[in-house]
Amino acid sequence: MELQKSNFQLLPTDQRTWQNRPEWFFNREHTETYEQWYEGRYKRAEIWQKKVMEQLVSHDTRVKTLLEFGCGTTRFTRWWKEIGIEATGGDISPLMLSQAIHLFEGDLVMADSHHMPFKDHTFDSLAFITTFEYYRDPVKVIREAARVAKYGIAMGMMNRNSPKVVRRRVQQIFGKNPFYVTATFYTPKMLIRIIEEALRGREYTIRWTCTGLPKWFPVQQWSVPYGDFFGLYIQFNDVDHV
Repeated sequence: MELQKSNFQLLPTDQRTWQNRPEWFFNREHTETYEQWYEGRYKRAEIWQKKVMEQLVSHDTRVKTLLEFGCGTTRFTRWWKEIGIEATGGDISPLMLSQAIHLFEGDLVMADSHHMPFKDHTFDSLAFITTFEYYRDPVKVIREAARVAKYGIAMGMMNRNSPKVVRRRVQQIFGKNPFYVTATFYTPKMLIRIIEEALRGREYTIRWTCTGLPKWFPVQQWSVPYGDFFGLYIQFNDVDHV
C-alpha cells in the first residue's frame, strides 16, 4: 500500500484530466503552493475545521482507523493521529502525493475514489475533507465509502450557504480562482438528500455542524446551516447486519 517516490511520473499535458475534465490538482503550479495556503490566510479556518471534525468523529468511539480520500498533501491526514486515530491517505493526483510522501509517515495509495482498492470494512471510518465537492457521481462515491468503512463516513465540506461562494464565482469569471471551477457546493440539506439516496436500506445517524463564520461574529460554530464550512458524520447503526 505504501508508495515510494519513484512511483510518480508527470502526466502528459493532454492527460492531466479526471472525469473527462481538467482539474487544478493535476497542475503543478497549484499543487506546489497548496500547503502555503494553510500556513497563511487560511490558518484560522483550518483550526476551526479540525475542531468541528474532531467533535463529530470522536463521538463515534468505535473509530480507531481511518482512510482519508482526496488527502492531497496530507494536511488533514497528518492531523488524525493527534486525536488518536491511525490514518491512511488516498488521492488521484500524483502531484499531490509526490509531496505527501515527504510529509506523512503513514501509508498512501493513488487511486480513484469511485473505485477504492480495498476490501470491505478495511477501515473503521472514511473521511472526505474538502474533496467530495469534486465528484461527478457522489452517490457512487458514498456507496463505495460505505463498503470500505465499517462504522461511518466523515465529511468536511465547503458550504453553499456562504457569501464566499459568490466571491469565488466572481473571481472565476475574471480567471483569478481556478480551485473551484469544477466544484459543486452543497448545503447540509443537499448533502443529506444524496446520502439518503446512496444509503437507502441502511440504518444510520447523521450529525452535522457549521463553522467558517466571520471573525467578529459572536460564535464560531453552530447548528445553523450557514458558514463557509460544515462537518458531517454518518454513523452506521446496522454494522452487525451487513
